Amino acid sequence: MNTRLTREDCALMIQQKAKELGRIPKKSDFSDEEVSTIKSFFGPWPRALEAAKVKEPDLMRIEKKRQKRIRARNNRIRYRKEHETEKERD
Repeated sequence: MNTRLTREDCALMIQQKAKELGRIPKKSDFSDEEVSTIKSFFGPWPRALEAAKVKEPDLMRIEKKRQKRIRARNNRIRYRKEHETEKERD
């Protein structure tokens, strides 16, 4: 493949392949170069399928990621509060 593909081109390519096959496309349905380009834009194959809107997002994964961000934020806040009180004692 000599032409440069854009993010939109990759999503369209996945959508067209899904329509052609009548199912969600697998990596093996594309050339190695196409898979590499698609993954460079979207990351792991399941995320590429979600971005191309041929697969529903994994809501459980999204929720776990959200909960992890919340825990990290709460830990940062707690850490700052603990260290602020230590500085006040000094």
